[in-house]
Amino acid sequence: MIRLPKLLFVILFLGCVACSRSRSQTPPPETSPLELQLQVSTPFHFVTYGDSRFHDPKDTEAANPPVRQALVQAIAQINPVPAFISFTGDIVYNGNDVNDWKVWDSETSVWRAHKISVCPALGNHDLHGDEKVALANYFERFPDLKNSRYYSVRAANTLMLVLDSSLDETSGPQGQWLTAKLGHVPGDVDFVFIVLHHPPYTSSSDAKKFGGGHSSRPHENELAKMLEARQQNLHARIVVFSGHVHNYERHEHGGVTYFVTGGAGAHAYPIERAADDPFQSKEVNYHYLLVDVDRGKLKITMHRLDLTDGTARWTQPDSVEISVPVGVK
Repeated sequence: MIRLPKLLFVILFLGCVACSRSRSQTPPPETSPLELQLQVSTPFHFVTYGDSRFHDPKDTEAANPPVRQALVQAIAQINPVPAFISFTGDIVYNGNDVNDWKVWDSETSVWRAHKISVCPALGNHDLHGDEKVALANYFERFPDLKNSRYYSVRAANTLMLVLDSSLDETSGPQGQWLTAKLGHVPGDVDFVFIVLHHPPYTSSSDAKKFGGGHSSRPHENELAKMLEARQQNLHARIVVFSGHVHNYERHEHGGVTYFVTGGAGAHAYPIERAADDPFQSKEVNYHYLLVDVDRGKLKITMHRLDLTDGTARWTQPDSVEISVPVGVK
């Protein structure tokens, strides 16, 4: 099991939850969002990416196993070791298939050997099949989440809010929790990271002529409006990491920077990018993002892997720096 070392855990209960509830009874996830404290100091860095689809490596239809494995190994070799890996969902191909999770166990064992923590978001493939079975498989790998489908992580001058995009992000219990979190961002937080599977912005589309793709959905469009409205009166900069689209994208709207990082191994496809997209590429982009955090600033670099001829070739075709406005609190 991948555990989250060096984390202090506080369960925040909304409403009345009996303290005597047995561990075998899973509490409703919407009533017990978890708040995690990661003991790091600036500067530090972490990795974010998603859409790996861990699955039988002999099945090359579901994903690209050599790419998936090469990315895992490359992340393990980052020096110094990343503070954590933020996973934007679709960890496995079928969440209710225990064999897919056993492939995850095997192929990511190098992360456990290096004591690299994983902070996951749920993707649609992670919930495939019997959702109860799928969630049991998921939480067995991440027991420190205490059955919370959405949660927060505080790390130095950052606050990471991990959402479950199979639930409404702006209404209901998750929406109420998110609103409360964004309404009470501590003054020493420079960056608020929003992590979820489905992207609020993408130039991809379900109607693309080639390669497949995914359009943005109304729920995430509403989330973007909410975040951009909050950003106008917030000292901290909001940065969004999502997946679902099997490529890399970067968008800027209303002071918020949005990244799509779905290049972890599910078959990538080209995107017909909008003319005003900051990143233009006609290629497939298997990749991970390295996020370097310092006081008042961060740098996010896309590390692209090309394995088309069997030899790993690494490039950094996109990088952006984000800073907190000086003197603004």
